[in-house]
Amino acid sequence: MLESRFLGVSDHFRSGPGDPDGPSAPPWFQVRLTFGDGAVVDARAVVSEGRITIGDVQTSGPPPAPDAPAPAAPAMPPAPPATPEVPAPHRRARPSWPRGRAGRRLVAETYRAAQGEGRDPVLAVMRATGHSRRKALRLVAAARDAGLLSPRHNRR
Repeated sequence: MLESRFLGVSDHFRSGPGDPDGPSAPPWFQVRLTFGDGAVVDARAVVSEGRITIGDVQTSGPPPAPDAPAPAAPAMPPAPPATPEVPAPHRRARPSWPRGRAGRRLVAETYRAAQGEGRDPVLAVMRATGHSRRKALRLVAAARDAGLLSPRHNRR
């Protein structure tokens, strides 16, 4: 249940260049929310420039039942001894890719398979190796230089 309500700033706050009193701070509203179980939330709020700003919030729980036992202290297990954590080394999630001739052969196979399926061959190499477009183009060029792919331009 809401005991207080927000009113527009224009209802309580009028200040402008022609105001004889001069500009002043916008008014604060006291807001109290009371829940069905008796819990209460008290807050101070201000409406300014189309925004609601909440300040000083206080809460109180529901009143204890007359026949309820007093709350017992929670049994906390003993804290484990403090051990310094060593962060794991940062690694990229890139598939392992062989180097040298075996890597160039796999690049050529991936490139030709993508071409045969009508897909972008460089994008297929990028996905297979986990490298950027620039690095994938370098790998394709290395496979061409090794004679595993046809030359890009036929020379006459």
